[in-house]
Amino acid sequence: MQVDTDLTQRLQAIRAIALDVDGVLTDGKLYFDAEGRELKAFNSRDGHGIKLAQAAGIEVTIISGRRSAAVEARAHNLGIRHCILGCHTKGEAIEELANTLNLPLCAFAVMGDDIIDLPMLRRAGLAATVADAPEVVKAHAHWISEQAGGQAAVREFIEFLLKARGEWEQVIAPYLND
Repeated sequence: MQVDTDLTQRLQAIRAIALDVDGVLTDGKLYFDAEGRELKAFNSRDGHGIKLAQAAGIEVTIISGRRSAAVEARAHNLGIRHCILGCHTKGEAIEELANTLNLPLCAFAVMGDDIIDLPMLRRAGLAATVADAPEVVKAHAHWISEQAGGQAAVREFIEFLLKARGEWEQVIAPYLND
């Protein structure tokens, strides 16, 4: 895989990933049952990708504009310790996360899919988006997935990150050596 020098430097600096939810970890559709409870469908490959990133020592976080018990449950299930929900100032949120984790903004990769995500995408060291993001978001991304949101785009990004950094073989070794 050939990666340009600027992107390589950005990838090497990453210590944390901040993910949007709707349109990134999900397909962006909002599902409600008859009682008005929100339901979300998450891709299990994204979940395992998050576990692989964590195994490589990368802190995975969530920043979402919506509050959702389903997201809280999924974050807990995946061992995601920092989950900011109901956030409409995502640029400020990524700065707060950087302070909390004692990391510079250049150490964050952010994956978002819509204009509400632009402030955090523009502040991060590496901005990633999904294949079905609007063009205005793609214009601010350093990396764009081939997959749409909710279709394992997060897993695709994490694999790209780990392979580009030479960490892929190490994180999958336990699955090959059992």
